[in-house]
Amino acid sequence: MDLMKLIREQNAVSADFPKFASGDTITVHYKIKEGNKERIQQYRGVVIQRKGATFTVRKMSGETGVERIFPVNSPFIEKIEVNKYGKVRRARIFYLRKLTGKKARIAERKFTATA
Repeated sequence: MDLMKLIREQNAVSADFPKFASGDTITVHYKIKEGNKERIQQYRGVVIQRKGATFTVRKMSGETGVERIFPVNSPFIEKIEVNKYGKVRRARIFYLRKLTGKKARIAERKFTATA
């Protein structure tokens, strides 16, 4: 068992990502390999859910919604930026899928500076 723990610790990706929750608007910088080239693609959207070791981000591409599931410990995630903190009362905001236009907006959470 100790050998298994050692292997998991060696292969684990240590990432210092900011804390975010459902309702937050984030930008995920994701590495993409195309042939022998590698580039970083930015995927900006609203976090719909955080479930275990994954999180789902939804963005609007034209009039269609596109959702993508990212593993938290993926070695392909370069960095995560939090653009806005959303104010929602649920952990999973799947009701956002049915809403369009101004109804799909999420109120922004305000923070006060504490020392």
